[in-house]
Amino acid sequence: MTILVAYVPRPEGQAALDKGIEMAKRRNERLVVVNASPGGSKEDPSLADVQDYERVQQLLTDSGVNGELKQFVRGKNAVEEIEALAESLQVSVLIIGIRKRSPVGKLIMGSVAQELLLSVSCPVLAVKAA
Repeated sequence: MTILVAYVPRPEGQAALDKGIEMAKRRNERLVVVNASPGGSKEDPSLADVQDYERVQQLLTDSGVNGELKQFVRGKNAVEEIEALAESLQVSVLIIGIRKRSPVGKLIMGSVAQELLLSVSCPVLAVKAA
């Protein structure tokens, strides 16, 4: 089985990654970390830059887990990419990071975490950012 982590380069992404590494070690499962963005002409703060990508790769290597980082920038939004991976891999759990947002913030910006909770068929673990 595989543990899937939805990663963004923010505190909630780090919280999800930390929990994913911990669970992969404890359960002796493969860990797949995914960072996704539709791409385009504007900068997307949820897309890991080269430094962050290398940092996550190093964390996976140093942790000793059987893990890999996948980054997708091919026109699909993060929810679509994560849903597709959850369906194609034998995922035991999807780990997402969450943060406190105002009701207005959720209304205007939407919530990837909420969409994932409602759409994937595997169990979802939501981890709060510190």
